[in-house]
Amino acid sequence: MNRAIILVLDSVGIGALPDADKCGDAGSHTLGNIARVVGGLNLPNLERLGLGKIEAIQGVSPDVEPQAFHGKMAEASAGKDTTTGHWEIAGVVTEKPFPTYPKGFPADVLR
Repeated sequence: MNRAIILVLDSVGIGALPDADKCGDAGSHTLGNIARVVGGLNLPNLERLGLGKIEAIQGVSPDVEPQAFHGKMAEASAGKDTTTGHWEIAGVVTEKPFPTYPKGFPADVLR
């Protein structure tokens, strides 16, 4: 192999992880839910890369022979946020989750 290309579709979840209920994400499947709501997706390039082999997605065929290696990431780190996922792609596994701010950043963080 002469090169590798990593395609990251940030926040485009494809199926729930086994521990999804711990993060309030039980039953999550962002891409599948979008496909269901709009009556299916037409993603021929991602289909050729193997998207339909990862998880069922309306409009994306699982029968297309992939022209690339494909996969679905399950984080090994304690956190389940975007930054943690990006760090893992680079080989860094965190033992302590990064803080999250569902109600916005507190004043001391903004200063």
